[in-house]
Amino acid sequence: MSRIIFIMTIILFSSCGSRPVSEKRTDTELLWSVRMANTVINRSDSLAFYVDRRPKWAYDVAFLGMAMDRLGAIDPKYPGYMEDWVDYFVQPDGSVLDYRKEEYNLDRIFPGRNVLTVYRRRGDAKYKAALDGLIDQLRDHPKTQSGGFWHKKIYPWQMWLDGIFMGSTYMVQYAAEFGAPEWFDVAVNQAVMAYEKTLDKESGLLMHAWDESRQQKWCDPETGRSHYPWSRATGWYLMALTDILEYLPEDHPGRGDLLSILQSTSEALLKVQDPETGLWFQVLNQGGREGNYVEGSGSALFAYVFARAAHKGYLDKAYLEIAEKAFDNIVKELITIDEN
Repeated sequence: MSRIIFIMTIILFSSCGSRPVSEKRTDTELLWSVRMANTVINRSDSLAFYVDRRPKWAYDVAFLGMAMDRLGAIDPKYPGYMEDWVDYFVQPDGSVLDYRKEEYNLDRIFPGRNVLTVYRRRGDAKYKAALDGLIDQLRDHPKTQSGGFWHKKIYPWQMWLDGIFMGSTYMVQYAAEFGAPEWFDVAVNQAVMAYEKTLDKESGLLMHAWDESRQQKWCDPETGRSHYPWSRATGWYLMALTDILEYLPEDHPGRGDLLSILQSTSEALLKVQDPETGLWFQVLNQGGREGNYVEGSGSALFAYVFARAAHKGYLDKAYLEIAEKAFDNIVKELITIDEN
């Protein structure tokens, strides 16, 4: 999974309009985003069969498709790669292969964002039926006593940072497309709640998850928070905030809260950036610990968020330079090139 996240985030970086040193090249040279996309297609000519040759309605593959779609201005084969994936899963009656509502799994919601993209282009009723089916899950989704969505039915009473990206970003996109403003409110409420439940006030970092029941071995028995800030989870969460802000009305009362969270968490991340590589560790605040390592997907997510949020005005423009340097360090430290 981390490999897929790494690839798709590198592809997405180009959509921010940034041009780090490693992307300053002649017209005859391929951008890293295109090279990554071509690597994906070279591995499998169908996104549905990209992972272990077994089609799955999965968030990571869906996100890879979303990243490929951003390269449509370069070549229509890239959005076509994503659209074919959607059409493999969405059936004529609007049902979705490999999707089961009764799992109540937020990870299964995210792929609907690609369905929404295809619906906007084609307007076919089968896509709308699929989209409404995912919203039906969210209407019935189990919640903590405080109102937070369980990450999955098999993980009762638990909120994960990842879940905001998986569920809340779909809510706001659906709300904007179909005039359903109640989902703006739900999305903001979930994002703010996840922050409040996972925040370590001393460091400003976010722990990976929260267990309301205090029963999980990984949680603090007093707060319910997990003990460690995981880079990839924080990356998912911050990316969710940037996506939610993009769709959220400018006059929504929760907008200021999300901007404040994005800004304060970004500041906390700069304090734990590895000075040697310019990247971030898997466990963010334990860079010198044996077994901890520089985490490619988390670092790529942070670079993307900083660049995009700076371009959108959500973060100070200084974050653009930070993002570009991080991107260059990713290329230097983590990418190898072969004939494929």
